[in-house]
Amino acid sequence: MNETTLVSVVTATYNMGKYLPFAIESALNQTYSNIEVIIIDDGSKDDTRKVVEPYKKDPRVRYIFQENQGQAKAKNRGIRESRGEFVAFLDADDIWKPDKLEKQLHLFSQSEKIGVVYSDVEYIDENGNVIQREPYKRYYSGKVTNQLFIDNFVNFSSAVVRKECFQRFGGFDETLPMSIDWDLWLRISTEYEFAFLNEKAFYYRIWSGQMSHNYEKRYQCILRIMEKFSREYSDYLSRDVVRLAWAHTYFNRGWKEKEMAHRRGEALKYYLKALKAKVTFVPAWKGLVKAIVPFEI
Repeated sequence: MNETTLVSVVTATYNMGKYLPFAIESALNQTYSNIEVIIIDDGSKDDTRKVVEPYKKDPRVRYIFQENQGQAKAKNRGIRESRGEFVAFLDADDIWKPDKLEKQLHLFSQSEKIGVVYSDVEYIDENGNVIQREPYKRYYSGKVTNQLFIDNFVNFSSAVVRKECFQRFGGFDETLPMSIDWDLWLRISTEYEFAFLNEKAFYYRIWSGQMSHNYEKRYQCILRIMEKFSREYSDYLSRDVVRLAWAHTYFNRGWKEKEMAHRRGEALKYYLKALKAKVTFVPAWKGLVKAIVPFEI
């Protein structure tokens, strides 16, 4: 794909002045240079305006301030403001590697059926130091609806989306406070293929103030998404996949209850729900034993 194709980079930010410059620079320093960077400041009260000021001199950068409305509305505003054929998302605390867009756009050129291209991820701490974590082994390409319903494997700041996907399916669900990306990916997956760039093309920052640490709120959003999608797009899901997805969801909640909240009784309840959804789900059996016995096995 040649550089006549414009890519719109959407960064929605709220009180991220500390990290935002690193994200902006990683977008502006891409080897693929035909981009616009749309920064939606969702009512920040820190020094975001000040740190963005130098970047506004670059004609590729647009800064838009709005009163605080939440991440879904901020990101949808970015999509509406975008002029590119592709929309790439970059969270304000994450960082792209320099050749990320170039390699992803090459994958788009292989088929017009591809709606989303995403990549693997490398983790950093709040100071930018690389964190070694167990690699995530389940990535998929092609028609991915069934696999995606079981687990969201599309890293948000890695995603580049063909603009027509939003025209077909709309944007993020503004009634959801969390997991808005998974809901959107599921809808897009019903009509478009996904492609995976098998490289760690961006850095995901892990720090203490992240919204993702609120596992109770995220769990409630996941339940809403699963119930709604399985109801509205039932023809795209096999019965066994639905059972496995619920087992996976209940197991993950049980694991968090045990490992993060140290509530073995609650963990036991969710492991049993996982087994009710799919009795052969081995992780739930292992979790059940660990929740019952007083020692780790």
